[in-house]
Amino acid sequence: MDLVDVQDAAAAAKAVPNEIYSREDEIEKLRTSGSMTQNQTEISRVRNLERIQMGQFEVEPWYFSPYPIEFTEIDMVHICEFCLGYFGEQKQFERHRSKCELFHPPGNEIYRDDYVSFFEIDGRRQRTWCRNLCLLSKLFLDHKTLYYDVDPFLFYCMCTRDEHGVHLVGYFSKEKESAEGYNVACILTLPQYQRKGFGKLLIAFSYELSKREGKLGSPEKPLSDLGLLGYRAYWQETIVDLLMDGRADANVEELGALTAMTTNDVLHTLQNLNMLRYSKNQHVIVLTDAVIEQRNRQKEKEKIKGRRGIDPERLQWKPPVFTASSRTWNW
Repeated sequence: MDLVDVQDAAAAAKAVPNEIYSREDEIEKLRTSGSMTQNQTEISRVRNLERIQMGQFEVEPWYFSPYPIEFTEIDMVHICEFCLGYFGEQKQFERHRSKCELFHPPGNEIYRDDYVSFFEIDGRRQRTWCRNLCLLSKLFLDHKTLYYDVDPFLFYCMCTRDEHGVHLVGYFSKEKESAEGYNVACILTLPQYQRKGFGKLLIAFSYELSKREGKLGSPEKPLSDLGLLGYRAYWQETIVDLLMDGRADANVEELGALTAMTTNDVLHTLQNLNMLRYSKNQHVIVLTDAVIEQRNRQKEKEKIKGRRGIDPERLQWKPPVFTASSRTWNW
Protein backbone atom coordinates (compact mmCIF):
# COMPACT_ATOMS: atom_id res chain seq x y z
CA MET A 1 0.00 0.00 0.00
CA ASP A 2 1.69 3.54 0.20
CA LEU A 3 1.81 7.19 0.75
CA VAL A 4 -1.28 9.13 1.65
CA ASP A 5 -1.86 12.53 3.15
CA VAL A 6 -2.91 11.71 6.67
CA GLN A 7 -2.69 14.83 8.77
CA ASP A 8 -3.32 17.92 6.69
CA ALA A 9 -3.30 19.89 9.92
CA ALA A 10 0.45 19.40 10.19
CA ALA A 11 1.63 22.26 8.01
CA ALA A 12 4.35 21.76 5.46
CA ALA A 13 6.01 24.05 2.96
CA LYS A 14 4.49 24.00 -0.48
CA ALA A 15 6.59 22.66 -3.31
CA VAL A 16 8.15 25.29 -5.53
CA PRO A 17 9.73 24.89 -8.96
CA ASN A 18 13.20 23.29 -8.86
CA GLU A 19 13.08 22.92 -5.08
CA ILE A 20 15.25 20.06 -3.85
CA TYR A 21 13.58 17.89 -1.23
CA SER A 22 16.18 16.66 1.24
CA ARG A 23 16.11 13.10 2.54
CA GLU A 24 15.63 14.34 6.10
CA ASP A 25 12.64 16.47 5.09
CA GLU A 26 11.09 13.66 3.11
CA ILE A 27 11.53 11.10 5.88
CA GLU A 28 9.81 13.49 8.26
CA LYS A 29 6.98 13.87 5.77
CA LEU A 30 6.90 10.11 5.42
CA ARG A 31 6.46 9.63 9.13
CA THR A 32 3.73 12.27 9.46
CA SER A 33 1.90 11.86 6.18
CA GLY A 34 1.26 8.15 6.40
CA SER A 35 3.37 5.41 4.92
CA MET A 36 2.09 1.89 4.52
CA THR A 37 5.65 0.68 5.11
CA GLN A 38 5.53 -2.38 7.33
CA ASN A 39 8.89 -1.89 9.03
CA GLN A 40 9.98 1.62 9.91
CA THR A 41 13.55 0.45 10.63
CA GLU A 42 13.91 -0.20 6.91
CA ILE A 43 13.94 3.53 6.24
CA SER A 44 17.73 3.26 6.46
CA ARG A 45 17.90 0.89 3.47
CA VAL A 46 20.39 2.28 0.98
CA ARG A 47 18.82 4.06 -1.98
CA ASN A 48 20.55 3.82 -5.33
CA LEU A 49 19.59 7.07 -7.10
CA GLU A 50 20.87 10.45 -5.94
CA ARG A 51 18.21 12.73 -7.38
CA ILE A 52 15.45 12.71 -9.96
CA GLN A 53 14.01 15.56 -11.94
CA MET A 54 10.39 15.24 -12.96
CA GLY A 55 8.76 18.21 -14.59
CA GLN A 56 9.63 21.32 -12.62
CA PHE A 57 10.56 19.42 -9.47
CA GLU A 58 13.77 17.90 -8.19
CA VAL A 59 13.23 15.18 -5.61
CA GLU A 60 15.62 13.07 -3.57
CA PRO A 61 14.50 9.41 -3.59
CA TRP A 62 13.94 7.57 -0.33
CA TYR A 63 14.50 3.93 -1.25
CA PHE A 64 16.07 1.49 -3.67
CA SER A 65 14.43 0.98 -7.05
CA PRO A 66 15.76 -1.42 -9.73
CA TYR A 67 16.62 1.12 -12.40
CA PRO A 68 19.50 0.04 -14.71
CA ILE A 69 22.81 0.11 -12.87
CA GLU A 70 24.27 2.87 -15.05
CA PHE A 71 21.71 5.29 -13.59
CA THR A 72 23.06 4.70 -10.09
CA GLU A 73 26.37 6.30 -11.00
CA ILE A 74 25.08 9.72 -12.06
CA ASP A 75 23.95 12.74 -10.07
CA MET A 76 20.55 13.30 -11.68
CA VAL A 77 18.07 11.03 -13.45
CA HIS A 78 15.63 12.88 -15.69
CA ILE A 79 12.15 11.35 -15.78
CA CYS A 80 9.62 12.36 -18.42
CA GLU A 81 6.51 13.26 -16.47
CA PHE A 82 4.28 12.07 -19.31
CA CYS A 83 5.71 8.75 -20.55
CA LEU A 84 7.77 8.16 -17.36
CA GLY A 85 10.82 7.24 -19.43
CA TYR A 86 14.17 7.85 -17.72
CA PHE A 87 17.34 9.46 -19.02
CA GLY A 88 20.82 10.00 -17.66
CA GLU A 89 21.81 13.09 -19.63
CA GLN A 90 20.09 16.46 -19.93
CA LYS A 91 20.58 16.69 -23.70
CA GLN A 92 19.27 13.17 -24.19
CA PHE A 93 16.22 14.05 -22.13
CA GLU A 94 15.65 17.28 -24.08
CA ARG A 95 15.78 15.38 -27.37
CA HIS A 96 13.22 12.96 -26.00
CA ARG A 97 10.93 15.75 -24.88
CA SER A 98 11.02 17.30 -28.35
CA LYS A 99 9.77 14.01 -29.78
CA CYS A 100 7.56 12.57 -27.02
CA GLU A 101 3.96 12.72 -28.16
CA LEU A 102 2.40 11.75 -24.85
CA PHE A 103 0.89 14.52 -22.74
CA HIS A 104 -1.29 12.45 -20.42
CA PRO A 105 -1.35 8.89 -19.05
CA PRO A 106 -2.02 6.35 -21.84
CA GLY A 107 -5.52 5.35 -20.81
CA ASN A 108 -9.11 6.48 -20.63
CA GLU A 109 -9.94 9.68 -18.78
CA ILE A 110 -12.80 8.53 -16.58
CA TYR A 111 -13.14 11.54 -14.29
CA ARG A 112 -12.60 15.28 -14.61
CA ASP A 113 -13.49 18.25 -12.45
CA ASP A 114 -12.00 21.73 -12.12
CA TYR A 115 -9.18 20.37 -9.97
CA VAL A 116 -8.10 16.88 -11.05
CA SER A 117 -8.55 14.19 -13.67
CA PHE A 118 -8.38 10.41 -13.28
CA PHE A 119 -7.16 8.02 -15.96
CA GLU A 120 -7.64 4.25 -16.04
CA ILE A 121 -4.69 2.30 -17.46
CA ASP A 122 -4.63 -1.45 -18.10
CA GLY A 123 -1.30 -2.97 -17.09
CA ARG A 124 -1.56 -5.56 -19.85
CA ARG A 125 -2.19 -2.99 -22.59
CA GLN A 126 0.36 -0.44 -21.40
CA ARG A 127 3.10 -2.61 -19.91
CA THR A 128 6.02 -0.26 -20.49
CA TRP A 129 4.27 2.78 -19.04
CA CYS A 130 3.00 0.83 -16.02
CA ARG A 131 6.41 -0.74 -15.39
CA ASN A 132 7.95 2.72 -15.49
CA LEU A 133 5.31 3.85 -13.01
CA CYS A 134 6.23 0.98 -10.70
CA LEU A 135 9.94 1.84 -10.93
CA LEU A 136 9.15 5.44 -10.04
CA SER A 137 6.89 4.36 -7.18
CA LYS A 138 9.53 2.09 -5.69
CA LEU A 139 11.73 5.14 -5.07
CA PHE A 140 9.20 6.15 -2.40
CA LEU A 141 7.73 2.80 -1.31
CA ASP A 142 10.01 0.63 0.75
CA HIS A 143 7.90 -2.50 0.59
CA LYS A 144 6.73 -2.45 -3.01
CA THR A 145 7.75 -5.64 -4.84
CA LEU A 146 5.75 -5.34 -8.08
CA TYR A 147 7.97 -4.09 -10.90
CA TYR A 148 7.26 -6.11 -14.01
CA ASP A 149 4.17 -8.25 -13.48
CA VAL A 150 1.71 -5.47 -14.20
CA ASP A 151 -0.73 -7.45 -16.36
CA PRO A 152 -3.14 -8.40 -13.52
CA PHE A 153 -3.58 -4.78 -12.43
CA LEU A 154 -5.45 -1.65 -13.36
CA PHE A 155 -3.82 1.66 -12.52
CA TYR A 156 -5.89 4.72 -11.63
CA CYS A 157 -3.79 7.85 -12.05
CA MET A 158 -4.77 11.22 -10.60
CA CYS A 159 -3.49 14.25 -12.49
CA THR A 160 -3.66 18.02 -12.57
CA ARG A 161 -3.92 19.92 -15.85
CA ASP A 162 -2.39 23.06 -17.29
CA GLU A 163 -1.43 24.48 -20.68
CA HIS A 164 1.61 22.19 -20.83
CA GLY A 165 -0.23 18.92 -20.33
CA VAL A 166 -1.58 16.57 -17.69
CA HIS A 167 0.72 16.07 -14.71
CA LEU A 168 0.81 12.90 -12.63
CA VAL A 169 0.09 13.58 -8.95
CA GLY A 170 -0.51 10.10 -7.58
CA TYR A 171 -2.16 6.78 -8.31
CA PHE A 172 -3.50 3.58 -6.89
CA SER A 173 -3.40 0.13 -8.40
CA LYS A 174 -6.13 -2.45 -8.18
CA GLU A 175 -6.21 -6.13 -9.02
CA LYS A 176 -8.53 -6.95 -11.89
CA GLU A 177 -9.79 -9.88 -9.86
CA SER A 178 -9.15 -9.73 -6.12
CA ALA A 179 -10.14 -12.90 -4.30
CA GLU A 180 -10.01 -10.99 -1.01
CA GLY A 181 -12.19 -8.13 -2.26
CA TYR A 182 -9.46 -5.48 -2.00
CA ASN A 183 -10.19 -2.26 -3.86
CA VAL A 184 -6.61 -0.94 -3.57
CA ALA A 185 -3.33 -2.84 -3.91
CA CYS A 186 -0.88 0.07 -3.79
CA ILE A 187 -1.44 3.80 -3.37
CA LEU A 188 1.00 6.68 -3.70
CA THR A 189 1.00 10.45 -3.68
CA LEU A 190 4.23 11.70 -5.25
CA PRO A 191 6.33 13.63 -2.69
CA GLN A 192 6.14 16.93 -4.54
CA TYR A 193 2.35 16.86 -4.23
CA GLN A 194 2.00 15.61 -0.68
CA ARG A 195 0.24 17.42 2.15
CA LYS A 196 -2.28 19.05 -0.15
CA GLY A 197 -5.18 16.64 0.36
CA PHE A 198 -4.50 14.51 -2.71
CA GLY A 199 -4.15 11.32 -0.67
CA LYS A 200 -7.69 11.56 0.62
CA LEU A 201 -8.93 12.17 -2.92
CA LEU A 202 -7.23 8.95 -4.03
CA ILE A 203 -8.88 7.01 -1.22
CA ALA A 204 -12.26 8.60 -1.91
CA PHE A 205 -12.01 7.76 -5.60
CA SER A 206 -11.23 4.11 -4.86
CA TYR A 207 -14.48 3.90 -2.89
CA GLU A 208 -16.45 5.62 -5.65
CA LEU A 209 -15.33 2.85 -7.99
CA SER A 210 -16.45 0.25 -5.44
CA LYS A 211 -19.85 1.93 -5.21
CA ARG A 212 -20.20 1.86 -8.98
CA GLU A 213 -19.29 -1.85 -8.92
CA GLY A 214 -21.89 -2.50 -6.23
CA LYS A 215 -19.25 -4.01 -3.96
CA LEU A 216 -17.77 -3.36 -0.55
CA GLY A 217 -14.04 -2.65 -0.67
CA SER A 218 -11.03 -2.35 1.58
CA PRO A 219 -7.31 -1.67 1.06
CA GLU A 220 -4.92 -4.58 0.85
CA LYS A 221 -3.85 -5.88 4.24
CA PRO A 222 -1.90 -5.75 6.42
CA LEU A 223 -1.52 -2.03 6.92
CA SER A 224 1.22 -0.49 8.99
CA ASP A 225 0.26 1.81 11.86
CA LEU A 226 0.84 4.91 9.75
CA GLY A 227 -0.97 3.45 6.78
CA LEU A 228 -3.93 2.66 8.96
CA LEU A 229 -3.99 6.26 10.17
CA GLY A 230 -4.54 7.45 6.63
CA TYR A 231 -7.54 5.26 6.07
CA ARG A 232 -8.90 5.83 9.55
CA ALA A 233 -8.94 9.57 8.90
CA TYR A 234 -11.02 9.02 5.76
CA TRP A 235 -13.28 6.40 7.34
CA GLN A 236 -13.99 8.52 10.39
CA GLU A 237 -14.82 11.66 8.46
CA THR A 238 -17.04 9.77 6.02
CA ILE A 239 -19.03 7.92 8.67
CA VAL A 240 -19.43 10.84 11.06
CA ASP A 241 -20.54 13.17 8.24
CA LEU A 242 -23.21 10.69 7.15
CA LEU A 243 -24.57 10.41 10.68
CA MET A 244 -24.40 14.14 11.43
CA ASP A 245 -26.16 15.03 8.18
CA GLY A 246 -28.89 12.47 8.78
CA ARG A 247 -28.13 10.67 5.51
CA ALA A 248 -27.82 7.28 7.18
CA ASP A 249 -29.61 5.39 9.89
CA ALA A 250 -27.45 4.42 12.81
CA ASN A 251 -26.71 0.85 11.80
CA VAL A 252 -23.57 -0.82 10.53
CA GLU A 253 -25.13 -2.38 7.44
CA GLU A 254 -26.46 0.87 6.00
CA LEU A 255 -23.22 2.70 6.70
CA GLY A 256 -21.37 0.02 4.77
CA ALA A 257 -23.82 0.14 1.88
CA LEU A 258 -23.61 3.94 1.57
CA THR A 259 -19.82 4.15 1.84
CA ALA A 260 -18.77 0.87 0.16
CA MET A 261 -16.75 0.14 3.30
CA THR A 262 -16.60 -3.41 4.61
CA THR A 263 -18.41 -4.31 7.81
CA ASN A 264 -15.09 -4.83 9.61
CA ASP A 265 -13.83 -1.39 8.60
CA VAL A 266 -17.07 0.25 9.73
CA LEU A 267 -17.00 -1.60 13.06
CA HIS A 268 -13.35 -0.79 13.72
CA THR A 269 -13.97 2.88 12.92
CA LEU A 270 -16.92 3.08 15.29
CA GLN A 271 -14.95 1.32 18.00
CA ASN A 272 -12.03 3.73 17.60
CA LEU A 273 -14.45 6.64 17.99
CA ASN A 274 -16.05 4.98 21.03
CA MET A 275 -19.40 5.16 19.25
CA LEU A 276 -20.33 1.50 19.44
CA ARG A 277 -22.45 0.01 22.18
CA TYR A 278 -23.84 -3.49 22.53
CA SER A 279 -27.41 -3.75 23.75
CA LYS A 280 -29.98 -6.52 23.54
CA ASN A 281 -27.80 -8.73 21.37
CA GLN A 282 -27.13 -6.07 18.76
CA HIS A 283 -24.75 -3.21 18.05
CA VAL A 284 -26.03 0.28 18.80
CA ILE A 285 -24.32 3.35 17.33
CA VAL A 286 -24.13 6.41 19.55
CA LEU A 287 -23.02 9.72 18.01
CA THR A 288 -21.41 11.32 21.04
CA ASP A 289 -21.07 15.04 21.74
CA ALA A 290 -17.29 14.66 21.78
CA VAL A 291 -17.26 13.24 18.25
CA ILE A 292 -19.61 15.96 16.99
CA GLU A 293 -17.49 18.71 18.52
CA GLN A 294 -14.30 17.26 17.09
CA ARG A 295 -15.79 16.98 13.59
CA ASN A 296 -17.16 20.52 13.73
CA ARG A 297 -13.68 21.80 14.57
CA GLN A 298 -12.28 19.86 11.62
CA LYS A 299 -14.92 21.34 9.32
CA GLU A 300 -13.98 24.86 10.36
CA LYS A 301 -10.38 24.16 9.41
CA GLU A 302 -11.53 22.65 6.13
CA LYS A 303 -13.48 25.81 5.31
CA ILE A 304 -10.33 27.86 5.75
CA LYS A 305 -8.18 25.52 3.66
CA GLY A 306 -10.85 24.66 1.15
CA ARG A 307 -11.77 21.00 1.07
CA ARG A 308 -12.12 19.20 -2.22
CA GLY A 309 -13.95 15.97 -2.84
CA ILE A 310 -14.96 13.57 -5.59
CA ASP A 311 -18.19 14.33 -7.46
CA PRO A 312 -19.74 10.94 -8.36
CA GLU A 313 -21.71 12.53 -11.21
CA ARG A 314 -18.48 13.31 -13.01
CA LEU A 315 -17.35 9.68 -13.00
CA GLN A 316 -17.74 8.33 -16.54
CA TRP A 317 -17.01 4.68 -15.91
CA LYS A 318 -18.45 1.21 -15.99
CA PRO A 319 -16.75 -1.76 -14.31
CA PRO A 320 -14.58 -3.46 -16.95
CA VAL A 321 -15.23 -7.08 -17.86
CA PHE A 322 -12.29 -9.44 -18.22
CA THR A 323 -11.88 -12.86 -19.77
CA ALA A 324 -11.06 -15.63 -17.32
CA SER A 325 -7.90 -16.62 -19.18
CA SER A 326 -6.24 -13.29 -19.89
CA ARG A 327 -7.71 -10.92 -17.30
CA THR A 328 -7.73 -8.22 -19.92
CA TRP A 329 -10.47 -6.31 -21.69
CA ASN A 330 -13.23 -8.53 -23.02
CA TRP A 331 -13.34 -6.86 -26.43
